[in-house]
Amino acid sequence: VGCVVWDAALVLAKFLETGACPLARRHVLELGAGTGAVGIMAATLGANVTVTDLEELQELLMVNIENNKHLVTGSVRAKVLKWGEDVTEFQPPPDYILMADCIYYEESLEPLLKTLKDLTGPDTCVLCCYEQRTMGKNPEIERKYFELLQRDFELETVPLDRHDEEYRSEDIHILNIHRKRT
Repeated sequence: VGCVVWDAALVLAKFLETGACPLARRHVLELGAGTGAVGIMAATLGANVTVTDLEELQELLMVNIENNKHLVTGSVRAKVLKWGEDVTEFQPPPDYILMADCIYYEESLEPLLKTLKDLTGPDTCVLCCYEQRTMGKNPEIERKYFELLQRDFELETVPLDRHDEEYRSEDIHILNIHRKRT
């Protein structure tokens, strides 16, 4: 699944390009980056980005970073991050965490949520873009994810009219997520 640029990644990358979030000189982390399309877009907009995924996707990430380095006005690097494991090397908390289509695998929900909790500070903005899927276990997995997420986080849906005009779809959602204030 990590070798495909999913529709949600395109929607999130184009949303970033609209300038809705000030990314220049910001510290950005992409979780489950796959091809790195979203993180590389953030880097072209001036962010200092770390794209993360499993070990087996690092080579693909490096190739894509190299092929797009002429567009980057910030910085971009690839690192291994397995959800649920230690995140101390990714501290201090980033300004933004980007996630595109990371909610699809039931076994990964708890580790993903642990990683989000461990990585976010009080001012971290998590942008989560996902395609709402209606087949098989997908609706149940999404429901469980959002139920668990709302224990520690507040979420707000970015209205469709704020998405890029061409790169939007009724079944692709962007959420703005923040830690709950204690």
